[in-house]
Amino acid sequence: MKAIRLTPLFFRRIHKWVGLVLGLQFVLWTLSGSIMALLDKEKVGGHSAAAPHVHPLPNGDYFDLAGLQRGETVLGVVLRDVGDRPVYEINTGTGVRLIDATSGERIAIDKALARHVAVLMNEKPVREVSWLARANLESRDYDGAMWRVDFDDAENSSAYISAETGRFLVMRGDTWRTWDFFWMLHNMDYVNRKSFNHPLIIFVAFGVLWLSGTGVYLLFKSFGRADFRWLRRRFKPAVPSVTA
Repeated sequence: MKAIRLTPLFFRRIHKWVGLVLGLQFVLWTLSGSIMALLDKEKVGGHSAAAPHVHPLPNGDYFDLAGLQRGETVLGVVLRDVGDRPVYEINTGTGVRLIDATSGERIAIDKALARHVAVLMNEKPVREVSWLARANLESRDYDGAMWRVDFDDAENSSAYISAETGRFLVMRGDTWRTWDFFWMLHNMDYVNRKSFNHPLIIFVAFGVLWLSGTGVYLLFKSFGRADFRWLRRRFKPAVPSVTA
């Protein structure tokens, strides 16, 4: 087997192909960074279609929590609204239960209720309501099952509502989706689109470091003294002629 000789020619060949591959990634970094910077940051935020919804809880008699079913550990109770309906959000050791704060009835976040919560965040017509057993790429920052409510507006907005708590989670639109695509290209996380500290980008970073090191090495190997003779001739002091 012929041994590999670590000559300048060998490094030059490797440097050329590694430089081509990494050069394409540099183009993607530049392109994606430029587009992300040019997009409207308000629309990218994913909340531009959402109007604030604050509903004061109605006055009147509320259900006495002492009448709730016993036998389970209660970690916390919050009185809040689901849409415009007052509820008790009860956090237990096995999950979250919602109880109507006026009647004491158990509340389930069904399709109609999820739609009602979503329309408080966007006044445009609803196009579709769908169930998600787990978060998708658009709602990846949240856990658990949820409802997706799609609106018929200019941004093709989608509101995500927790199927457990009925809380509004996030609103996404086409501008955010465009930004997210180029964010994926920029941080090279093609699966989860969340991390900029994953093995692929670390590998590329070391590739760039190697490319820089071999570039410096080849720079010194590509020049010799003969290449700088013109400088010596240019700055060589003139010898005065002697007249007999």
